[in-house]
Amino acid sequence: MKSESVPEIKKRQDKGNNANESALSELLSIMRTLRDPTNGCDWDKQQTFASIAPYTIEEAYEVADAIDKGDMADIRDELGDLLFQVVFYAQMGQEQHAFAFDDIARGISAKLRRRHPHIFADENGQVTRAKKGQWESIKAQERIAAGKTEDKSILANVPAGMSPLLRAQKLQQKCAKFGFDWPELAPVLDKLQEEINEVMAEVNAPTPDQSAIEDEIGDVLFSVVNLARHVKVDAQTALRRASNKFEQRFRQVELIAQQQGQTIRDTSLDELEVFWQQAKALSK
Repeated sequence: MKSESVPEIKKRQDKGNNANESALSELLSIMRTLRDPTNGCDWDKQQTFASIAPYTIEEAYEVADAIDKGDMADIRDELGDLLFQVVFYAQMGQEQHAFAFDDIARGISAKLRRRHPHIFADENGQVTRAKKGQWESIKAQERIAAGKTEDKSILANVPAGMSPLLRAQKLQQKCAKFGFDWPELAPVLDKLQEEINEVMAEVNAPTPDQSAIEDEIGDVLFSVVNLARHVKVDAQTALRRASNKFEQRFRQVELIAQQQGQTIRDTSLDELEVFWQQAKALSK
């Protein structure tokens, strides 16, 4: 195979870059058209940052689901949907004279360079040796430079808007870095059992308090996340896989019932358990 010269490689890279720029320009143009006050899409024109936010979260989960399934074409399509969310925000930001897509791109590029001084040289051509805790230290410096009030808690910057499961995991990880953690698995399991017992105590109380039951259920879930973390399992991934597995098996139960000339609604619980066991056997 003939090796490429440096000019040939550069030419091929430039061609690819130009194609990427063209694709992005087209996407940005489409977004402008959709938001056009006169000829745009009625739905797109009505959207705001707040109204789009839930869709952004949904798209991120769909990316994760596609990755879990390992379907590269699906991953590509879902990443496109997620990119469109960024383009949507950029267009709304531009309309408000706040920021544009290029500002977003330049901002994240600059941030990545600042936070990786051990990789990228500074204006003096110097590369800093990597240090433990460097990432958090640089983030703190950025907040001060931006004039933001410094939150000195070790739990600072864990967004309240995260999914509850992920937020629980992040809070625990932050505390663990500073030694607030059990060094062994046994007390983690004991704590989980203790929280389960407290749920049952509330459920079996003479006059059950729904709010108290909810609190105790929350403690159980938090303890389960802690257990997952201690055995090096991502709680979100584990729950997503469990939900997918349940869905697949229940769909199989529906199919088995249909083959028996029945529907889920007219099938007894005992029969459904039999079908469930059959579905489990088929999935192995």
